[in-house]
Amino acid sequence: MMPSLDDQERIFVNKFVYRMEPIQRGDIVVFHYPRDPSKSFIKRVIGLAGDHIRIDAGQVFVNGQSLEEDYVPLDYADQRSYPELIVPANAYFLLGDHRTMSNDSRDFGAVQQKFIYGKAVFGYWPVDKMGRLR
Repeated sequence: MMPSLDDQERIFVNKFVYRMEPIQRGDIVVFHYPRDPSKSFIKRVIGLAGDHIRIDAGQVFVNGQSLEEDYVPLDYADQRSYPELIVPANAYFLLGDHRTMSNDSRDFGAVQQKFIYGKAVFGYWPVDKMGRLR
């Protein structure tokens, strides 16, 4: 999830928040990797159930509207395209912020809600990066 998160950075994951509120576009979620549930991944929610997602030369479109992604610096953007899909019921389309290096929904498809177990909300190590995640 660079540049938002680096390897070995420590974060607080709220495992209870989604019992009280729905998963929202823009949330940074922690989930069991669908191809190997013994591994955990962390990605940003781009599409919700029923959304039409398309990527054209790196530009993400949600329901036909260009998505403004100020959390993806130009150095981490890529030019890959992805054909339009409709996010299935009870699933989410997830992308990493380091688009050139991310293994995400472009590779393994939408992630079923049952695999998502928390929301990354706060970084606490290293100390110089302490604070709320955005």
